[in-house]
Amino acid sequence: MLLSMTGFGEARNSQDAGLSVAAEVRAVNNRHLKITAKINDPYGRLEPELEQLAREYARRGTVQVSVRVERPRKAEDYRLNTVALASYRDQLAALGGPVDMTALLSLPGIVEEKRAETPDVAAEWPAIAAVATQALKDFEAARAREGAAMAAELLALARSIRELLARIADRAPHLVQSYQKRLTERVQALVQEHGVAIEAKDLIREVAILADRSDVAEELVRLRAHLEQYEEILSAAESGGRKLEFVVQEMGREINTIGSKSNDVEISRLVVEVKGILERIRELVQNVE
Repeated sequence: MLLSMTGFGEARNSQDAGLSVAAEVRAVNNRHLKITAKINDPYGRLEPELEQLAREYARRGTVQVSVRVERPRKAEDYRLNTVALASYRDQLAALGGPVDMTALLSLPGIVEEKRAETPDVAAEWPAIAAVATQALKDFEAARAREGAAMAAELLALARSIRELLARIADRAPHLVQSYQKRLTERVQALVQEHGVAIEAKDLIREVAILADRSDVAEELVRLRAHLEQYEEILSAAESGGRKLEFVVQEMGREINTIGSKSNDVEISRLVVEVKGILERIRELVQNVE
């Protein structure tokens, strides 16, 4: 199953254990694995644990894990400063104006917030890890969906290459016949123009040399073998981006050899089409884990 290196996942809890936890995971492609984990203070010491958690879900790519932990405030976390409130009230009353208690509550120093206690980071890690894990699973599911779409396209491109290779294989035998005809015509022209005599065995030898140089049967066999390996990787249980990169590179070498050996306009055109498809495959494979 192919996995895309790009993806997004998110999760949040319902203030489990008095904590509000929100996690996001984002990734873009990279030849290697680079993980960045960020969590707000005072939970920064948990970043290595988050990074280790992310390594269970990614093998390649630049992955960013962001977690925000908040402790919802409770009613007992706030208290009225009655001394300050009475002072404000008395001063307003002395001025002879009406005293609006609602307005007084918004004045500085009236409502005091209890200092937050230092959290037990180790005790709260399981709740944080649960949310981060859910975000990573969401991230993995998104990558699997995109990977399935890429696999379908990669298979379609492989079928296109097979069709082009079949046309090259059909065309290749005609190269020798065509060369023999052109060579015979040139020889006849030389004989007529200069009276030069050409031995039949020399003509046959030249044709045989070209046949050997332009034979692309081995390259076609290897290319088809590479295509079979390519399709096996696409259907494997484990995503194989690196393997695909190598196989596509080998296919490129074989088609380049076919292009260089075949002095034929039609085969050259087919080779160019195969190269174009391989370039599209390379672009897709760069995003496969």
